[in-house]
Amino acid sequence: MDTSPLPPALPQKRGFINRSVVRVISFTVLAICIAISVIASILAIWDFTKTDALWRTVATCIVVSGGMMAFGVVNSLYGSKD
Repeated sequence: MDTSPLPPALPQKRGFINRSVVRVISFTVLAICIAISVIASILAIWDFTKTDALWRTVATCIVVSGGMMAFGVVNSLYGSKD
């Protein structure tokens, strides 16, 4: 019968900023970006805006969403591991 001790548990990554706060802020920003993109798309479909405004709005929302996702990843990688 093998009675060797178990390896120590790995410390949980907590991030520089509280992960739950970053998750809530990221989700909120992503949800707002999706809503803005949908509204801009509907306005472009009904010819209330130009298609140029639609693509600029969607591209801006993609950049902002990508930045928030990158911030969440970086936050989880670089932070204290208490």
